[in-house]
Amino acid sequence: YKNKSGKNSRNGFKEKNIVSKYGESTIQVPRDRESTFQPQVVKKGQKDVHGIEDKILSMYAKGLSTRQISESLRDIYGIDTSHETISNITDKILPFIRDWQNRPLEPIYPFVYFDALFVSVKEGHRTAKKAVYTAIGIDLSGRKDVLGIWISETESAHFWLTVLDELKGRGVQDICIACIDGLNGLAEAIEAIYPKARIQRCIVHLIGNATKYVSAKDRKAFCSDIKAIYGAATRREAEDAFEVLREHWIEKYPLAVRIWENNLDKVLCLYDFPREIRHIIYTTNAIESYHSSLRKVINTKA
Repeated sequence: YKNKSGKNSRNGFKEKNIVSKYGESTIQVPRDRESTFQPQVVKKGQKDVHGIEDKILSMYAKGLSTRQISESLRDIYGIDTSHETISNITDKILPFIRDWQNRPLEPIYPFVYFDALFVSVKEGHRTAKKAVYTAIGIDLSGRKDVLGIWISETESAHFWLTVLDELKGRGVQDICIACIDGLNGLAEAIEAIYPKARIQRCIVHLIGNATKYVSAKDRKAFCSDIKAIYGAATRREAEDAFEVLREHWIEKYPLAVRIWENNLDKVLCLYDFPREIRHIIYTTNAIESYHSSLRKVINTKA
């Protein structure tokens, strides 16, 4: 204590066992030489800390690391809590996470969105890239539900088979429409596990993939021709609109046109359904929004 008045000073820590709804943990309680320090969060004689652990879990859920939580508890409440103690508290929810990941699912989902994102994960003293696979389903009552989250070293067709096989094992008997981006091996995996499912490519991603090969000065006109395809009233009009796109741009931007040509059957799937259904399945924005929320937490923790 610089420029302190009086003779009192810090005198290390003592361990204290506390009890919460997640079990027992040990914290380090600071001491002073005159024994006048009064803890404010875990008071003297108090061993039940349900309120504190809820605050710790709330901060952890918002993306704070164990170190950041420890610093926040020190700054706000004036207590020192070791990283190990915070980890012990947060680890108590792991069984609940496993129960959630393995819970039974509905037998039929009219719509399921599949996607993957890559995140940086600390492993010891290094940082590695991991693929996070996600599936969001809309059930027969119209309720949106995250069906599961899976982590793998890389994105692969084999792992997508594992994901879909797990969904089947958890009770999903059939998927009516699977909305996907152009993920490696995903369409083939869906066809293998759910052969009756209709596969709809995300229009927004297809536009982005194609326009990468189009110069800026032609992009507006190119997108206008694309819009005529997915905005058509009937399948026949959409097919005619694709022929117009092909006629206008195949010589100048063959790669861009081929992207739509190779995926045309999964775009025209739209026209097997009423306009209200088309609005739900033409894009994977439902899962993109969820990934955006995940990234906010991941970036905070990083």
